[in-house]
Amino acid sequence: MNLSKKIFLSLGFGLLLGSLFNYLNLFGGEVFLNFIEIPGSLFISSLKMLIVPVVFFSIVCGVSNLTNIATLGRIGSISVLFYLITTCIAITLALIFSSLIDPGVKKDVTDVGTFIKKEAPELKNVIINIIPSNIFKAFTEANMLQVIFFAVLFGITLNLIKEKSSKIKEATLTLNDIFLKMIEVIMYFAPYGVFFLIFKTFFTQGFTAIFELGEYFFTVLLVLFLHLVFTYGGILLLTRKINILKFFYKMKNSILFAFSTASSAATIPINLKTVEESLGVQKSVASFTVPLGATINMDGTAIMQGVATVFIANTYGVDLSIVDYLSVILVATLASIGTAGVPGVGLIMLTMVLSQVGLPAEGIALIIGIDRILDMTRTAVNVTGDATVSCVVALAEKKLDIKKINS
Repeated sequence: MNLSKKIFLSLGFGLLLGSLFNYLNLFGGEVFLNFIEIPGSLFISSLKMLIVPVVFFSIVCGVSNLTNIATLGRIGSISVLFYLITTCIAITLALIFSSLIDPGVKKDVTDVGTFIKKEAPELKNVIINIIPSNIFKAFTEANMLQVIFFAVLFGITLNLIKEKSSKIKEATLTLNDIFLKMIEVIMYFAPYGVFFLIFKTFFTQGFTAIFELGEYFFTVLLVLFLHLVFTYGGILLLTRKINILKFFYKMKNSILFAFSTASSAATIPINLKTVEESLGVQKSVASFTVPLGATINMDGTAIMQGVATVFIANTYGVDLSIVDYLSVILVATLASIGTAGVPGVGLIMLTMVLSQVGLPAEGIALIIGIDRILDMTRTAVNVTGDATVSCVVALAEKKLDIKKINS
């Protein structure tokens, strides 16, 4: 049995067993909960451990081997443009379908619980903080925009000094290979980590919360599915060179990892490996577009924010105007740039969107119970978007192996 089948079975088994334990209220004590949390947390930590070195050395290797530095600027600008366009499409789809379905119209506002509001970062500060004042702090805190900036600068410098940097380039390539091999080692334990992560999620939440918020839950799922298939699939179809069925099939490992971890950042090592080795994107492109996408491409989060805004507005009996809808599209698109690729951060960014249209942040308490399950799904959409843009940019730069992606 290959790794993908093992992960898929572990995911399914964890979901069923966790839901059963929740329904029968078995082993509900804190000791058991702490016990089942350990393997999943260890697996997540092992993935996070590799994020910074894998991203740093991949980008340095890719940039230092570019024959023309101007190519990097072109890759970067095209990538950012595509990420912003897909996010804008995502939030627009979310607002259209949530307006048609109208989730929350019959919801009683007295169901609102408590929600502790956390301040979302200002866009100005996000832009200013792209350049690290302390590279060691950027590495230890895994601030990906800062790590990417420093890695690009380091790679460009190696490229400029050429012969003098030959030994450093060799060392960088070796270190890159070592960390990629580490991913393979950790992936041997992936089925066990995935099982415990999924088991804990459904053991603590079950399906009860889903049924209580069915309209909201399934509206988000519907838009996520449509965006995944039609937006990403449509973009790939327009290239006329990429087989979309082969693309989605080869993305299965990344999608399963993203679903189980609910973290775009934690999935970077696996997604980078998939994009390069399975989809045929050259390192010079993939090493830049994948980490960048995990940092600024939050289409799934934007979809949640759009549906949640309409849901909370309906619950409180607030009618949103066209101007409000346009404000949500703009703010949610820009907010995605400052959204870290970690579990649950979408709720923090949602407070920014709600305040923009005058809705109370306390309304988030309505949806917080099922957000973890939706977070897993929207993360899977996010990493698929990263891979889609990587393929399109690589194709435009003639750095995509068409035979490999379609094989």
